[in-house]
Amino acid sequence: MDLRQRLEAILNAGVTSLTPLSGGCVGDVSRADLDDGTSVVVKTATRSGATLDIEGFMLGALAQRSDAPVPRVVHAEPDLLVMEHIPNDGVAGDEGFRQLGDTLAALHATTSDRFGLERDTLIGPLPQPNPWTASWTEFYGRSRLQAMARLARDAGRLDTIDARRVDLLCDRLDQLIEPDPTPSLIHGDLWSGNVLWHQGNLAALIDPGCYFGADEVDLAMMALFGGFGPAFWDRYHEVRGIRAGFWERRREVYQLYPLLVHATLFGGGYIGQVRGVLDRYV
Repeated sequence: MDLRQRLEAILNAGVTSLTPLSGGCVGDVSRADLDDGTSVVVKTATRSGATLDIEGFMLGALAQRSDAPVPRVVHAEPDLLVMEHIPNDGVAGDEGFRQLGDTLAALHATTSDRFGLERDTLIGPLPQPNPWTASWTEFYGRSRLQAMARLARDAGRLDTIDARRVDLLCDRLDQLIEPDPTPSLIHGDLWSGNVLWHQGNLAALIDPGCYFGADEVDLAMMALFGGFGPAFWDRYHEVRGIRAGFWERRREVYQLYPLLVHATLFGGGYIGQVRGVLDRYV
């Protein structure tokens, strides 16, 4: 059964066209227009060991626990994810950035009594362990930095010396980050490519790597890769506040995780950026 036939069986509607879309590091992405006048976004796996059902779970987790605008999941299997199509034109404006500030502040106000999530998930195509953990420094050290450093080392991106330096930094986390922030629901992979805009307004957040963690994890990734205007930062700070010490120290410690993710996936200059953070703190 080809993709068109499979979609028609799942959706009980005819597919009039399939149009490739950009994005999707773990699969091909298309827009399917249906004969009932609606459209859906379709992701299909391009590699073995497909995990698109986990992406569907994460979108559902955000939708169930928050009012964040995320695509509704229509159907999820390991090799096929069908989602609501949300119109977007890529045009961001100050009002959209303020809307994002309100949205992210509200998401971070959704809390838990522990860090983690009820199941392990993914960041991009990489595994992301989420054991329920009482200590933030233990969770961030063991389940984020050390877990990703092992993947980077196994992929031949990180040498043994730098992997050991990650361990040494983890030994100092109590001195570098807040040891007991409130566990907040975070998007977990919040770079500009995972935010959809339409006519200057916020349209949706996509491709999460969500769990309960420190709210500053999202802010650090946003600052690392850029693309968010001053109106976002002003509104988020107005609504929720950005705590003292984030920009001066904690930001870089939290940026180490996405840098390790990118070093694992792509190597290149990301390895130098990982070493730069380690040089400053170990």
